[in-house]
Amino acid sequence: MAYPGIVSLIAVVIVIFLVTYVVPQIATVFTGSKRALPFLTVAMLALSDFVRSWGWVLLGGLVAGGFSFGWAMRREAFRLRFDAAFLTLPLLGRLARGYNAARFAATLAMLAGAGVPILKALQAAAETLSNRAMRADALDALVQVREGAPLGSALAGKKRFPGILAMFARLGEQTGALPEMLARAARQLGTEVQRRSMAVATLLEPLLIVAMGAVVMLIVLAVLMPIIQLNTWVK
Repeated sequence: MAYPGIVSLIAVVIVIFLVTYVVPQIATVFTGSKRALPFLTVAMLALSDFVRSWGWVLLGGLVAGGFSFGWAMRREAFRLRFDAAFLTLPLLGRLARGYNAARFAATLAMLAGAGVPILKALQAAAETLSNRAMRADALDALVQVREGAPLGSALAGKKRFPGILAMFARLGEQTGALPEMLARAARQLGTEVQRRSMAVATLLEPLLIVAMGAVVMLIVLAVLMPIIQLNTWVK
């Protein structure tokens, strides 16, 4: 996601520069005329005035909001609700579920294959989950396994984990090859996450370029339309 992020940052900087510096410089040519300016030009001038007058206030608000959000994320209750809500997002939530499930399955497979008791392996694998909601589900599954429930059944009741993980865990318990089945689930989940993330990144790149071009085109039109209109008046 580095390339889309860089493109977005450059696009924002270019648009801010055009709106706050280029548009006002060119608009001074037309402000003294008695003719009505095109709507797009008037709207762009209004946006330029707003950004120049309140831009620092907006920037300060964004910085303050970022610090407030960071402080709230350090509170466990808020982080748990945020992570649970994040998992419900259409695309990013599915990627987060797959990524965390792959990490969980890979860690559990490695520890179980090394002979670590399943309860300790579950505890360690749960700590690797970056999503607090999925970590809470993993710890709840640990409690169920400690009380005698099979691992596959305990994971099957956790809807935030992909169903394939519970299926492979159940097969591993039935065949006595739990580490191998968990490792296979981790590979399959990791491959799916990588495929989806590459598809998202590939789709975002042209969309960002098109969006950036559309915004710049609107700014250029807002500047050119009065010039074209002035040439018509002269003729």
